Amino acid sequence: MDKKVIGSSEMIINPDGSIFHLHLLPEQLCDRIILVGDPGRVDMVASFFDTKTFEVSSREFHTIGGTYKGKPIMCLSHGIGPDNIDIVLNELDALANVDFNTREVKEQHRTLTLVRIGTSGALQPELILGTPVIAERSIGFDGVLNYYAGRNEVSDLDFEREFCSFVDWNPQLASPYVVKSCHELVEQIGRDDMVRGCTISAVGFYGPQGRELRLPLASPGLNSRIEQFRYHGRPVTNYEMESAPLQGLALLMGHRAMTVCSIIANRVNTTASPNYKTAVKDLVKTVLERI
Repeated sequence: MDKKVIGSSEMIINPDGSIFHLHLLPEQLCDRIILVGDPGRVDMVASFFDTKTFEVSSREFHTIGGTYKGKPIMCLSHGIGPDNIDIVLNELDALANVDFNTREVKEQHRTLTLVRIGTSGALQPELILGTPVIAERSIGFDGVLNYYAGRNEVSDLDFEREFCSFVDWNPQLASPYVVKSCHELVEQIGRDDMVRGCTISAVGFYGPQGRELRLPLASPGLNSRIEQFRYHGRPVTNYEMESAPLQGLALLMGHRAMTVCSIIANRVNTTASPNYKTAVKDLVKTVLERI
């Protein structure tokens, strides 16, 4: 069978040999990757590294590579939103599994371990501020995975049907998809100090998460219906914007991925913590120890 060759317009390589958006070289890629949204948070994560071997910044994508307790590791910021995850996952996978000289897909697959550390808003009253929640399942409101072949094979179709029926899903919106995180990785990172939940990845921060400022919502009761929904007795726990495309694309590409978020607001109790950085920093230290 002929090897697949990626065209120059499909995978753009910069003049220095780096991948288009991330500006990373194949030789800089580490197998262990911490993902964060905020480019400034990369410096905080890297402050725990024993050594720093490189640093690259391009747009919202900021990367620092090094070692932590002898383990090669890198931290990369993906910015905000599921569209950025589509860029980051495809370019990291290309760095791992495409020969940049020949543009051929490599015969031997390289598996990456990706842990996203983020912040989130709770949808259940018992989730107190500062609680780390693992997205054991993620519901994608973004539609990113729907553009890829194999979407149904990695999604929980029964969950999708029950969810859409219960919340009276608006057909004008993207069809939700439900994907699991890597079970092995969840067992590795998760302990009794973390809640295992079901996380929604929204396509925006305001209307798509049920926030109403000046513009009225098309489905004003959606969050209430989501809060009441149960699948095999388990609720939807929290909102964020990246876990579902991360975990869905990783499943399709053969990588290990999960998301763990610190709860910084509770949408049910209408409480929020503006001083959440300490909890996030503690979560970073925990993940670095366990990855």
